[in-house]
Amino acid sequence: MRGQLRWLLGCTALMLYGLAQPPVSVWAQGPRQDEVALRQRGEAFVAAFNVGDAKALAAFWTPDGDYVDQTGLAFNGREAIEGAYQDLFAAHKGLKLGVTATSVRIVMPDLAIEDGTTEVVPADGGPPSRARYTVVHVKRDGQWRIASVREAPLVPPSQYEHLRELEWLIGDWGPAGETAEAAYVSFAWADHQNFIVASFTTTLHDMPVSGATQWIGWDPVAKRIRSWSFELSGGFGEGIWTKEGDRWIIKTTTTLRDGRRVGATSLMGPIDEDTLAWQAKDRTVDGITSPETQEGRMKRLK
Repeated sequence: MRGQLRWLLGCTALMLYGLAQPPVSVWAQGPRQDEVALRQRGEAFVAAFNVGDAKALAAFWTPDGDYVDQTGLAFNGREAIEGAYQDLFAAHKGLKLGVTATSVRIVMPDLAIEDGTTEVVPADGGPPSRARYTVVHVKRDGQWRIASVREAPLVPPSQYEHLRELEWLIGDWGPAGETAEAAYVSFAWADHQNFIVASFTTTLHDMPVSGATQWIGWDPVAKRIRSWSFELSGGFGEGIWTKEGDRWIIKTTTTLRDGRRVGATSLMGPIDEDTLAWQAKDRTVDGITSPETQEGRMKRLK
């Protein structure tokens, strides 16, 4: 049953691109006759699904049509397809289907290939099931039918390729030596590796005295790494990251809780796999230059 449900959550939406709002590239060249026919088939497919007609849904496929879901489970022929629909409608009622077709290409007079993503929302409002797909449509006796479907997991987009040079930071870091005032920071990936999230804590004699959270991400417009910081005291700031050799240069501007503006250039880089160096230079407070700090080091906490 679980395999059948996974399959149906993908393939039942494959003909729906005609009801979703397709990208301009799909229909912008004008509704050719075959495109209109495929769209009408999609509308009829949705109508059959919404009334739970498993036999009518299976009829949209060729007699020898086949489907392979994202787990590798295969279904062959209308009989297997109809049985899977019957099981689905018996166990789950009121499913809502949606699809985004990213490409519909009529490559030959009797052959069309469609790519896109599907989404199925259960009647109880639970989390939707999503997948990406490729479907092959063939024209038999003047009628478009589904010949083959291949489904794959829908992987959320990630900016990992732009942030992977900072992956060495992932983990917990603390002071390299014994000091009364100590700084701790933890770096971790956010979901889908689109951001690195850092949590800072400063202690005095082992008592927390300040803290902050920082999100590090890729700016697709400026084509650079940026960061956004939020202090527990109410201050906030942002930074621009550039790399020179093994060292990162981070230019930051911060607005403190009392409204003062702080600017600084921080230098950060690895000494070895478990040691990083950090130093703040060119510091200003409301435009007035402040002394730069001495280089500090942090050790990776095991």
